[in-house]
Order: sequence, then structure tokens, then C-alpha cells
Amino acid sequence: MIGDEKDILKVAILDMYEGADNQGMRCIREILNLFADMQHLNLVKDEFDVRRAIDLPDLQYDIYISTGGPGSPLTSEGSDWENAFFKWIALVENFNACESNSVKKPVFFICHSFQLACRYFDAANVSRRRSTAFGVFPVHYLADARSEPIFKGLHDPFYAVDSRDYQVTQPNHNKLRSLGGAILAIEKARPHVPLERAIMAIRFNEYMVGTQFHPEADALGMSMYLQIPERKKIVVENHGEEKWQSMIEQLSDPEKILHTYSHILPNFLNDAVGVLSMQNRIF
Repeated sequence: MIGDEKDILKVAILDMYEGADNQGMRCIREILNLFADMQHLNLVKDEFDVRRAIDLPDLQYDIYISTGGPGSPLTSEGSDWENAFFKWIALVENFNACESNSVKKPVFFICHSFQLACRYFDAANVSRRRSTAFGVFPVHYLADARSEPIFKGLHDPFYAVDSRDYQVTQPNHNKLRSLGGAILAIEKARPHVPLERAIMAIRFNEYMVGTQFHPEADALGMSMYLQIPERKKIVVENHGEEKWQSMIEQLSDPEKILHTYSHILPNFLNDAVGVLSMQNRIF
């Protein structure tokens, strides 16, 4: 652009929460707003209700973020909304694969969306866990994460908010290699549990990446949210007082969730905007 006008960055948020109460949408909006302010960009962000309205974005956006959400990533197989979501992934995938499209479309998948993407790409097996994973947990790098842009500046291990009844295991290494993808991170070691460690992050291809955990989780906001009496009551009833107290303590540690929050999605956005800049799309 010419003059003092800000360059425009268009972001589509694929809302997978199906109307359920959540903190994810708030956190994603805040990360995008802060990033746009810091980069002096005019942010245009639109939200699409995928599961209730079967509403999906077209290809006019620069960046796409697909959220977490409630329910099973398995029982939706064959549903109208999941079919539409998978067709949308294929649309973006085909666009990015076309050499004549010099400006590519980066996508970030979070939690529920990540599990669905694993099914779409046949990247790994998605199954129900024996028990719910809920809390703040360490996440460990694998070798391919050393050169991964979204992990730049992040500790190893780093800490993440995890809330899920399902898991991704048994990676399809041949398929990932054929896609140009890689497994980036796995869950904490549990020597006393004779089960395979779950996959926590995958790069599916050059322009699509996702995490099982919630990189958008805001430590201060989540701590305040969990201390609302009715929310505390729900957590304690489902996971126990000790788990609630542990989460509050770990959310206050600046080297844990705040560190993850300030790196992964901002790194993804920085990388995407850097590519757009080189392609003369913005700046």
C-alpha cells in the first residue's frame, strides 16, 4: 500500500466449538489483535461456525486457524459438516500445491481440528483415551522440531494446556514422508504406564501444521476463569481439588503456559506474514 495506511492481513477462524462455552475463541482473538498491533497491520478476522452452520471460508484469506472443540473426533465421520470440512482442507491443499499460486495459504489446526486433520491426512490413529487428559503437562520435542518455525525460541520440554478424551498415536510415517510432513512433539514420558506416548504436534505439509494441545491458552485469563466458583466446582467434581490447585499454580509460572502462549501461535503468524512479505502480498 501507499502512504500511511496499514497493510491488511485477513485471517479466517474456523470455530469448531459448536456453541459450547470455551476460552479458545477469546484467546485466539486476543493473540491476533495483539499481533496486528505489534506489526502495525489492519487485521480483518472473520469467524466461521463449521459444525452448526456448515460455514467454511473461501480462499480470500491470508491465514487460517481451526480451533479445538467438544465431542468425539470419530463419531462425526460421514456427517455433513465433517465432509464439508474435509473438502475445505482439500481445497486449500490443492491451492497450495498449484505452482501458479505463488501466495500460499497457511493453516493451523488445534486439538479437535488436529485430530480431524490426522484422520483426513491418514497421518496417525485417533482413538479414545482410557481417561481424560486435563491439566498443564510437559511436551517433548522430536528431532524434526529443531528446525520447526512454530517452535522457535521455545523450551524443550515446554508446557501446554491439555484437555482431551481422545489421542493421536501410531503414526503413519510413510504417509507423512510422502506429504513432506513430520512428527514434531510427543507427550510426557510415563514409565509406569505401558502405553504408547501420544503425538502432540505434527507438520502435515509445508503449509499446514497442528497441535493436540492448546497453544492459544492464556495463563492469566485461564487462571481467572478457573477461579470462577462455578467453573472451579466443575473442575473439582470431574478431576479433583488437587488437579484444580495444580493448574492454578502452573498457570502462574511465567516459564510454562505464558512462555508457550507467547511463542507458538505468534511464531506461526510471524512465519506466515514473513512469507507474504517476500511474495509482495503485504508490506
